[in-house]
Amino acid sequence: MDGADRSQGRSITPCLLSRLRRLARDRRGTSGIEFALIAPILLMIYLGAFELSVGFNMSQKVSQATGTVADILSQKTEVTPSELDGMKNVALSIMAPFPVGKYALKVSGIRVTAPGVGTVAWSRDEKGGTPYAVNAIVAVPTDLTVLNTFVVRAEFSVPYELVLLTPPGVKANSVQILNLSESYYYRQRVGLGISCSLCR
Repeated sequence: MDGADRSQGRSITPCLLSRLRRLARDRRGTSGIEFALIAPILLMIYLGAFELSVGFNMSQKVSQATGTVADILSQKTEVTPSELDGMKNVALSIMAPFPVGKYALKVSGIRVTAPGVGTVAWSRDEKGGTPYAVNAIVAVPTDLTVLNTFVVRAEFSVPYELVLLTPPGVKANSVQILNLSESYYYRQRVGLGISCSLCR
């Protein structure tokens, strides 16, 4: 290498270092990079808060619907299958404006026979079926176990699909579905039993 080449090599090195130092000092565009890094995190936090809010509100609706159904039936002295079938409309109207696809609703009349124990007098589900056999032995909360009293039990279950884990157009699996369920027991308001002569 002759002197001219060595001189050119030495002049390139300071020039390159100068440009690197200038690049290191340049803060233009850093805010854009920071936003690009933080934006996805902020979006996930926002969507997570939305998911929690919707799920909590829907859970409250499930609880309210279950309690209302049990409360209405506990004021009766006699019910019919059509009245019991109408309870699903009560529950679904309370769930509005949340869309409810598949759901399960069971109502049962239970006579308390022993501490913490009762026998099923009648039962009905959302499809008009009989979920529990007549005289089947079931558990009753201990604070409601006054012998020979009558208790109404309502059970309501609604699946909630997690928005964050379920992309649009994709069918949710069991991991992406949260089952919101509630059970309420109400002692009969007046009387010694709620009959359902047409129930099978």
